[in-house]
This record gives sequence, structure tokens and C-alpha cells, in this order.
Amino acid sequence: MEYVYAALILHSAGKKVTEEGITAVVKAAGIDVDAVRAKALVSALDGVNIEEAISKAAFAAPAAAPAAAAAPAAAAEAPKKDEKAKEKSEESGMEGLGALFG
Repeated sequence: MEYVYAALILHSAGKKVTEEGITAVVKAAGIDVDAVRAKALVSALDGVNIEEAISKAAFAAPAAAPAAAAAPAAAAEAPKKDEKAKEKSEESGMEGLGALFG
């Protein structure tokens, strides 16, 4: 996850998302860098419009909020239903992040 955050930091700073940039950000956070992961992320982001992916992720998150708010009431009646609602909520939020990887 730290590699995705590094890419988002670089993008937010107006810098090009490169292996070197990701490596520098991850190292600055005091984390040992896995060069293969950095390279894989840069490759996965090739051709991806990060701004569009962020806006899609932001749009998906509010849609998941009502399902998460309803989950505690369902938990009192049927714990299994609560787990399914939570999974759906998490999947909905992750769809936007999936766009970051093409």
C-alpha cells in the first residue's frame, strides 16, 4: 500500500510517477524498498489517468457509506447479513482503487 501512497504523493506534488520517485518517497518514510514492487506499480500505472481514477474512487466511497451505516442495525438481527454488507461496502470502495492499476 505504501507504494500506491508514494505514487499519489508524487502525483499530488506534480511530479512524474517513476521508479526513482517511488523509491525516494518510500525510503523517506523509513521503509525498505522492494524495487520489483516499485517497477510493477509504475508499469501498472502506465497510461492510467490518475486524476480520473481518484475522482472515481471518491465517487464510489459516498455510495458505500449508506450500506455501512445500515450494517449495525442488520448486525443485531443477523450477523451474517452484516458481514455481507461490509464485504460489499469494501468491494465498492476498492473498485475505484482498482482503476489505478489499469
